[in-house]
Amino acid sequence: MSLIHDGSLWQSGEEKIKWVEEHMPLLAIVEETFKREGILKNITISMSIHLEAKTARLARLLARAGARVFATGSNPLSTQDDVCAALAREGVEVFAVHGATDSEYEEHLRAALSCEPDVFIDDGGDLVNLIEESGCGRTERLIGGCEETTTGIHRLKTRVRQGRLSFPMFDVNDAQCKHLFDNRYGTGQSVWDAILRTTNLCVAGSITVVAGYGWCGKGVAMRAKGLGAHVVVTEVDPVRALEARMDGFDVMPMRSAAPLGDFFITVTGCRDVIGERIFDKLKNGAVLANAGHFDVEVEADALRKAAVRTFRARENIEGFELANGNTVYLLAEGRLVNLAAGNGHPAEIMDMSFALQALCVAELVRTKEKLKPGLYPVPAEVDERVARWKLESMGVSIDEWTEAQRLYING
Repeated sequence: MSLIHDGSLWQSGEEKIKWVEEHMPLLAIVEETFKREGILKNITISMSIHLEAKTARLARLLARAGARVFATGSNPLSTQDDVCAALAREGVEVFAVHGATDSEYEEHLRAALSCEPDVFIDDGGDLVNLIEESGCGRTERLIGGCEETTTGIHRLKTRVRQGRLSFPMFDVNDAQCKHLFDNRYGTGQSVWDAILRTTNLCVAGSITVVAGYGWCGKGVAMRAKGLGAHVVVTEVDPVRALEARMDGFDVMPMRSAAPLGDFFITVTGCRDVIGERIFDKLKNGAVLANAGHFDVEVEADALRKAAVRTFRARENIEGFELANGNTVYLLAEGRLVNLAAGNGHPAEIMDMSFALQALCVAELVRTKEKLKPGLYPVPAEVDERVARWKLESMGVSIDEWTEAQRLYING
């Protein structure tokens, strides 16, 4: 039985879901394909993923294709209670409440695994950890899962190196139609949507520091430049640092960037990127935001201890007056800013990412007798299918090789 905040909120959630559904044509194609094939009939699926309208569309697709779906969030502040109510009303079992405590959040994860799933969809690796460390949800029926975040893939790669992954997982994050579009264009737009809506400040003329120049960092930096900011990139990877420099951005260590920045966006997947060593170097009025999956990139607890006064400056903005007299501001408690203080990626972008997720769920079911424990790339044909569907939905056609060209390319 679902565990949600208030079932009466369903109508507002339904409006949100219907709006994004109109802008997610790929999921409509996938839904009709799954219904026709019956591939998910009587399959049980657990999901731990940001519970908002676009995710609800994915959950509905899976349920309408015949699966039993149990859903929970992957971040307490990104859960939208009205969307949960609409989803539960249609028969999906939902265990999520906006603002859940850490203990409630784990309780919801366990509830989502109580169905003893055949397949699961993870966003950050929390379900994998529960299954592997506590055995929660593990049965002989468990086939494997899909992971779509950089952070979750880092955690899975660690498990693989240590020999602690006992079932197959698809690396959806590194599919071409995921990281090239979701990570770059989705993150780039949604992070700035959230920051602008939350702060109502001008980006043009500012100095914006982007920590990390992976695909997400590239998107955030690109959009900052488009908004008129002077962009500084901090990195630990020399190749990415060189790429940022040749893309036209200043590159320097965080300790050098700290006194310069008006906006700081962390998007590294690592911890303590903005920490005690630089708090007293930040200028008065600096705005700190995190766009990485977990709330560890800005040392929020250390910032609170360092402050002589903390206060609520505005919804989703906490002010910290430091001993040197400067005040800095942290958005959304240091959690994933584009979802904790915004609506996440655009629907058209998540249409591709969730099409990949759904197709990989089906791939797990089809190949369950063949896949051994491990981390697998998304099959190239799945990636290409999503790209072709996306182009078709945009009214774009492309060239095809002639037979002579195909023979030439293939040797």
